[in-house]
Amino acid sequence: MMTSNGFAPATKRRESSARGSLVCPLAHSCGGCQLQGMSYQEQLEWKQDYVDEVLGRFSVVAPILGMQRPVRYRNKIQAVFGRDRSGAIVSGIYRAGTHRIIPVRDCMIEDEISDKIIGTVRSLMKTFRIDPYDEDAQSGCIRHVLVKRGFSSGQVMVVLVVGTPRIPSKADFINILRQRHPEITTILMNLNDQHTSMVLGDGPETVLYGPGYIEDALCGLRFRISAKSFYQVNPVQTEKLYDIAMKMARLSGTESVIDAYCGTGTIGLVAARRGAAHVTGIELNPDAVRDAVANADRNGITNVEFVCADASAYLKELATEKRHVDVVFLDPPRAGSDERFLSSMIRLAPDTVVYISCNPLTLERDLRYLLRFGSYEVRGIQPVDMFPYTDHVETVVLMSRVDGK
Repeated sequence: MMTSNGFAPATKRRESSARGSLVCPLAHSCGGCQLQGMSYQEQLEWKQDYVDEVLGRFSVVAPILGMQRPVRYRNKIQAVFGRDRSGAIVSGIYRAGTHRIIPVRDCMIEDEISDKIIGTVRSLMKTFRIDPYDEDAQSGCIRHVLVKRGFSSGQVMVVLVVGTPRIPSKADFINILRQRHPEITTILMNLNDQHTSMVLGDGPETVLYGPGYIEDALCGLRFRISAKSFYQVNPVQTEKLYDIAMKMARLSGTESVIDAYCGTGTIGLVAARRGAAHVTGIELNPDAVRDAVANADRNGITNVEFVCADASAYLKELATEKRHVDVVFLDPPRAGSDERFLSSMIRLAPDTVVYISCNPLTLERDLRYLLRFGSYEVRGIQPVDMFPYTDHVETVVLMSRVDGK
């Protein structure tokens, strides 16, 4: 149950049905789960205190919303491939700050089906004598494997990230992978032969099987997900997050809404379905915009448009044209927004701003900037645990324009 502002009531503070701490043999070498050793209740308390410390001076921080089952929640996983000192093929993650691979066979926060698919790829590489890519020698083939699974649809995408487009016995490799995992609905190949830490290369993907995308359901809508488009990795908590954001916006059917950094259009489409008169989604990634347009079509939503543009420049243009906007949703990357966007938004002067952030530190910086001009006030802060066992925490902030400013 939520209050009228969309926040969890105080009686639910730090409540969780999960008990005990996650024990992982890679806890000290992997570094992905920074809160290993804490019970889930302790993790929620730690995150609550952290958000209180960073953001509490702006407003009362509502009780954090935890998960019923805080394991196996990641619907997107990626593994780097290489060889260990004995020459055996391994897959896993890089140790922080290095190019040394920490082998991972089973991760308690990753989707179990996806983990098994990566294990099968690893074994088939040995069978077909497919070498992992060596970035320094610029030789070999498979560099990374990316797996995305729709938790609601059950559809699975596998992306083979290669250093060379020539996969030995490619057709047989794909056929056996599909036989062992009939849940796979599409397979793609992405070429990345650059000296980079990025997983996916910039070029177009080659579809090896299926339509080249998967679909999933979220908040009663169906979404198309491509290899490069952003989609929240924890769909269970994402529904809670978006429900809070919609309650904060208090859409009544007359509002003009901007969804900045819109990605595949999830927030904007939910807003369009839940009461906005018109929604404009702004996104710089053309692949994501293409998915967003397709998502609007497949859900029969017509009161929304998606623009491939720089959000800062687009808002500045709207402000110059003196266009009125009632609500702005913004969900930027971990680096937060920037002064160009924030100053453009202040000029645009929406009545309500709903800021969704995955980094309390950059959120705090951006809130300080917005409040400096006296045009807005923070009405409430709601943390959501999107990433159990890690030190990351998602936060939704409601801001309202001060009357007369």
